Amino acid sequence: MKVNNYNDTLAQIKQSIQQSQRKAVLSVNQTLVELYWEVGRQILKQQKEEGWGAKVIQQLSRDLKQMFPKMKGLSERNLKYMRQFAQTYTDFQIVQQLVAQIPWGHNCLIMNKIGNDTARIWYVQKTIENGWSRNILAHQIELELYERQGNVISNFAETLPEPQSELVQEALKDSYIFDFLTIEEKSKETELEHQLVENISKFLLELGAGFAFVAQQYHLEIANNDYYIDLLFYHTRLHCYVAIDLKTGEFKPEYVGKMNFYLSALDDKMKTTSDNPSIGLVLCRAKDNVVAEYALRGMSQPIGVSDYKLKALPSTEELQRILNK
Repeated sequence: MKVNNYNDTLAQIKQSIQQSQRKAVLSVNQTLVELYWEVGRQILKQQKEEGWGAKVIQQLSRDLKQMFPKMKGLSERNLKYMRQFAQTYTDFQIVQQLVAQIPWGHNCLIMNKIGNDTARIWYVQKTIENGWSRNILAHQIELELYERQGNVISNFAETLPEPQSELVQEALKDSYIFDFLTIEEKSKETELEHQLVENISKFLLELGAGFAFVAQQYHLEIANNDYYIDLLFYHTRLHCYVAIDLKTGEFKPEYVGKMNFYLSALDDKMKTTSDNPSIGLVLCRAKDNVVAEYALRGMSQPIGVSDYKLKALPSTEELQRILNK
């Protein structure tokens, strides 16, 4: 027996078993979520037709626990979640094809925190795409990712073909939240850059899926002069380089001219035939949208302008609690 062949075969079998286990877990989860929807639908039906109240759900919970002593999830609270679940998603096809692909705890979190139908579906889709844990999903909801995603001020529609322009627009945010940094509001750009790299895993999570870190202060030599891109990434889904220029002050129009220059050089020196055009993101402490839009007009390279916050803004619920004190 050849050791190398055996080890390769063992690794392949291990991978097959792990894939099968993951499929089994997903299958069990889907069956459970679909069951919960059906139970919730029946409760809703009886409430409408027979006027069932809270006490009936209490009794239902006790009886079901007695009938299925080994089954979890039959508490009065969970039955109410099932009712809410069926009320929230009236179309079983949406449940079957989409919502049942994420764990029950994720679904309860989304139902509790998100009141908008479109936003709920968006968070479900992003959870599936990115494999978010419940804690990460809660963090993204708290930071209002849905409201920030895809609203970056840019010239992508004018400089990139469809559907690439739409995909790039969706990949970037109007505002980034760096609540994991420990710097002052007036810190220098070098300190901001250093801390972002020091916290690269959290920074990548805030940037979003697909970003892979390439370099800090990426060197470009042009006409015997040295130039440096603050942060360089490669986006594995968009198949392009992403250059980020950090500014600790308010946006200025000349920043996009500098980024336009960087992207031209980057495409000339780094881009291959299999890569899409490089994109740039000017990331400032603050920006005026009108000024940014004017600055981007006429630029030949795809550039977005966003701002960042060092602390997360309080949620609507938190603001209400503060006002009521």
